[in-house]
Amino acid sequence: MCICVNCHFVDRCQTYNAVETQHQQPHLSENPDFEAKEPTINVNIRTNDDLIEMEWDVVGCHSFLRETGKWAKLRPGEPVPT
Repeated sequence: MCICVNCHFVDRCQTYNAVETQHQQPHLSENPDFEAKEPTINVNIRTNDDLIEMEWDVVGCHSFLRETGKWAKLRPGEPVPT
């Protein structure tokens, strides 16, 4: 799971914005102004017949500042990304 969903900076973060792009998800911000320090991203690649799926998850970040439920507060009622 991406740690970003519980990060204070999720709605301003350029790294999370890039992850949203990779997952073809709507952006929390169209103009993120925060650059994360040393994010670590795991990319899981799965194949299913001719289909290649990639899942991007931020698993570490020197800028991470815990704010539990931050993503859910920004998108009430929507399922939190896993």
